Amino acid sequence: MKHLVVLTGAGMSAESGIKTFRDADGLWEGHDVMEVASPQGFANNPKLVLDFYNQRRKQLFEVIPNYAHKALAELEQHYKVSIITQNVDDLHERAGSSKIIHLHGELLKARSIFDTDIIYDCNDDIKLGDLCPRGYQLRPHIVWFGEEVPMIETAMEICATAHILLIIGTSMQVYPAAGLLHYAPPDIPVYFIDPKPAITPKKHLTVVSKTATEGIKDLLKILT
Repeated sequence: MKHLVVLTGAGMSAESGIKTFRDADGLWEGHDVMEVASPQGFANNPKLVLDFYNQRRKQLFEVIPNYAHKALAELEQHYKVSIITQNVDDLHERAGSSKIIHLHGELLKARSIFDTDIIYDCNDDIKLGDLCPRGYQLRPHIVWFGEEVPMIETAMEICATAHILLIIGTSMQVYPAAGLLHYAPPDIPVYFIDPKPAITPKKHLTVVSKTATEGIKDLLKILT
């Protein structure tokens, strides 16, 4: 069975109602991203950061997977599918996909500020005073600016085994995720779905200038 590796980003979940990471003015839900997505921001105002992600978590329960999420899950009937996502939501899981790597963490998990390996499932608010067994504050299990991306090497290894690569909902402008394309074997088919693609079609690269839900329909005609 051929291995289909899928790289997904914010555009994948935008059609489900989840706002993209930052708006045109550089703000995320009205906040400077460095206030709510950096270790320094957390050190300066941990309550603000916890409240911010508590609200993102609540919003997650108000949305559902869209057609594109479900289509990727259905492709498992035809391919071995590995999804590498920059998204922190669980919409791929809820749609039924079985192998998902979250590069930037998961909103429905919490971890200790003392040990990054102390991770818990988290469906409720994280508050100041919520501690791990070692007595350290819990924080969202999110990769913030300035932090290492622990799953990037695993993602590189997965890309290296791809027979087909699909990029959907991400501009591939943010590193280290943007570099994953270069770890796929040369000359394999690559499909890039984005309404405003910042990439030029090439011999083995097909660009579909559509949203995730519309572009995936074109792709299904090719792959199934």
